[in-house]
Amino acid sequence: MKHIVIMLAMVLGMTAIAQNKNMKASIEVDGICEMCKARIEKAAIKTAGVKSAVWSIETHELRLIFDERKTNLKEIQKSLANVGHDTKAFKATDEAYNGLHACCKYRDETVKNDHK
Repeated sequence: MKHIVIMLAMVLGMTAIAQNKNMKASIEVDGICEMCKARIEKAAIKTAGVKSAVWSIETHELRLIFDERKTNLKEIQKSLANVGHDTKAFKATDEAYNGLHACCKYRDETVKNDHK
């Protein structure tokens, strides 16, 4: 029994060490303008454990620093989809997307062309 407790403590200790409190990652997020940038960054930051979120209008790359012990990329991407922005893993619902301001309709080719 004593050996089991020691082994369990070692495994749990290794799991805690393996999780990074300052994990860096980047994901692609669809958007088109400064209002999208503000919304995307705000949604990411509001996700528990996210420390930094910077989205590029030009590249659509969202650079993140987050605590893996509190969140993961899946949860962050869900938060983005919930405010109307698609990622490779999650598509925003029609309701969330339709709630975006008219200039933020990144799926609309006419709107995209207006931002070029």
